Amino acid sequence: MSIFHKIIQALNDAAYIWRQEFKQVLRDEGVLIFCVIVPLVYPLLYSWVYNNETVREVPVVVVDMSHSHQSRQFIRMCDASPDVKVISHALDLDEAKSLVSRQVAKGIYYIPEDFATKLNRMEQSTISVYCDMALMLTYKAIYQTAMAVSTKMGAQMQVALAGNYTAREDVITVSPLEVEEVPMFNPQGGYGTSVLPAVLMLIIQQTLALGIGLAAGTARESNPDGDLVPAHPAYSGIYRIVGGKALCYLMVYAVMGTYLVAVVPKLFGFMQLAPWQNLMALMVPYLLACVFFGMTVSCMVRYRENVILLMVFISLPLLFLTGVSWPQSNIPGAWQGVSWIFPSTFGVRAYMRLNSMGASIGDVTSELRCLWVQVAFYFGMACLVYGHQLRETRRHLHITD
Repeated sequence: MSIFHKIIQALNDAAYIWRQEFKQVLRDEGVLIFCVIVPLVYPLLYSWVYNNETVREVPVVVVDMSHSHQSRQFIRMCDASPDVKVISHALDLDEAKSLVSRQVAKGIYYIPEDFATKLNRMEQSTISVYCDMALMLTYKAIYQTAMAVSTKMGAQMQVALAGNYTAREDVITVSPLEVEEVPMFNPQGGYGTSVLPAVLMLIIQQTLALGIGLAAGTARESNPDGDLVPAHPAYSGIYRIVGGKALCYLMVYAVMGTYLVAVVPKLFGFMQLAPWQNLMALMVPYLLACVFFGMTVSCMVRYRENVILLMVFISLPLLFLTGVSWPQSNIPGAWQGVSWIFPSTFGVRAYMRLNSMGASIGDVTSELRCLWVQVAFYFGMACLVYGHQLRETRRHLHITD
């Protein structure tokens, strides 16, 4: 057989594998859910929940042990803020904790007995803030309101003791150095703008790995010998198997990826500073790395449920390891090394810098380089593990024959 005919045969085999894998995606409800339904619906739900960026009227309970004019002023100012609503006054801290545990309130302001006494003596006084950390947005609203009110009350005391004659002197006393706060790359200062773009990129990796893993688990469970590679003439070459399967998922996620990084941010008004050429330069290696990563992981899956437990378990740690919700500089070196295993680490960082910070393609060269290294590495790993599966299939056929 000539080289030309061998190439044609290899392409036909890869196309056959691609068709079979695509049929499997359409027939398998689990794969269809994770590869199509979840990428379509989950980002909409997540973005809709955090679309307001901030929370208002967070319920808090107050434990006022001081019962003084100053403590009542602090409570009134907190209640007048748009972020906090005082819903109850508890007799002691235990009663307040009971309200928080029953989710009646999200936080506690504890004012000690000596609050007014220390203020009248010109000593530093304290107010304890207890928050339910289940939702960071409520913690932020409760804590920042307490800080703003305490700063305002401190400024009022400074003005009263300064003995100034003009309003300008009062302003200088409270704020001798005027500072203008400008949130960089996040004008709203909201949670959604800072974290949701990273979540969208992470969804691509996780759903791809879940879909490919479920398809692999189905193939093993439907084969009497538990082989991942079917006994068919088309499945006779490693590169044909890897190429055909990868082409199927690339075709699906070319659409899903465009929807996640271009359509969803536009629907919810997230920042979009990157031109389409830069996004394409990022998404090509990222999707390839995710596909080959998912294929490598899928060969370790014996049952369908295993990949669900694995990928769902590591989803939250992977978000922290990207350096978005937790500063990259504060991640220990060992964990940074672990993060290099996953394409999401470099994909999220590059996407955030391109689309949210207005970086050029040259500014993310190191991340793109790392993604292409992962493409080569996981392609090689996928070929190795599928080569092993191919040998196992042949061995079982030989034993059967």
